[in-house]
Amino acid sequence: MNLNELSSLMECRQDGGLSFERFRAVPSLAALHWPDDVLRDFLFEHGDHGPFVDDYGHLDLSAITWTPETIPAADFHTMPTGESEAGLIEHIAKNPVHWVTVRPPEVGRRWEDHGTWLRPPLLIDRRLLDPESSGLQVLEGRTRVGVLRGRLREQLHVAPEHQAWVGRS
Repeated sequence: MNLNELSSLMECRQDGGLSFERFRAVPSLAALHWPDDVLRDFLFEHGDHGPFVDDYGHLDLSAITWTPETIPAADFHTMPTGESEAGLIEHIAKNPVHWVTVRPPEVGRRWEDHGTWLRPPLLIDRRLLDPESSGLQVLEGRTRVGVLRGRLREQLHVAPEHQAWVGRS
């Protein structure tokens, strides 16, 4: 199963006819055994976003296992995202304070107090996209990663390590 095969399910969600609770109970999605955070961020919220589908629509979703991992802040410096939105992380990194202030206040407090995000981003092993590749890629959470990069450049408080959901085969 891949994103391209979920288009009718995405249309039903768009129409407001499918809550997240009902979405995650769909048998084909429940069979993935993905954590709720990943299922919500990857499929429920972005499963029909054009550039996202262009970059990840071909992935065999059943081949991905998600685990929480601790990632050093330095690893995010050059971590790419999908080709369709390749410049987005750097765009956000140019003004990290702005991107935090347009979020709910608890986002800013988390950055100030702990130097990290409230919700872990989704990263994917690049070998799932291209067997010749290596390393991780930002699947979802480009704003969070952009804020991290910008805060590092501006020498604002950033924790040395960060939690992320990592998808691997």
